[in-house]
Amino acid sequence: MKTDCPVCHAKGSLKLETKTENIPYFGEVMESTVICDECGFKHSDIICLESKEPVKYTLKIDKNKINTRVVKSQSATINIPELGLKVEPGPQSQGYVSNVEGILERFKKAVETALSWAEDEETRGNAHEILDMIENLRNGEKDATLIIEDPFGHSLIEDEDAVVSELSIEEIDNLKTGFITFEK
Repeated sequence: MKTDCPVCHAKGSLKLETKTENIPYFGEVMESTVICDECGFKHSDIICLESKEPVKYTLKIDKNKINTRVVKSQSATINIPELGLKVEPGPQSQGYVSNVEGILERFKKAVETALSWAEDEETRGNAHEILDMIENLRNGEKDATLIIEDPFGHSLIEDEDAVVSELSIEEIDNLKTGFITFEK
């Protein structure tokens, strides 16, 4: 099926390609790609097709856990309470495989972006304090807790010390999924 491009508005120039495959940790996924034959606009998305049990992983992170593998699905919330940082999924949320250091780097970049927008000194001071705490975590001067909550169960912290627990119905109801849902 072809439709009009949202960028260049060329008639019938947008084509959709889909394929399914099995990806470690995520299971069966569908990859969809939309490409405009006229202007080259391209957008890709990956959707997990398998359903798993809702899950919560908790790991005390320190310098010995910096290389621990972390799988974050598009529907997961990541939280480091000691830093006051939480990332909830939105409509453009993507899944990825990283490690604890990579998660800290993502948080660092997000705080740096917020710092560049900050207009008052209190906000700037808070941002610099959080950046210092992230650096202290990375170099082993501080410990913290990494929590991943995934209502669709596709996330993972691959470490023998990670505590795996079920999410209650109330916890699941309070999580954002990044998906648009319709309720009666």
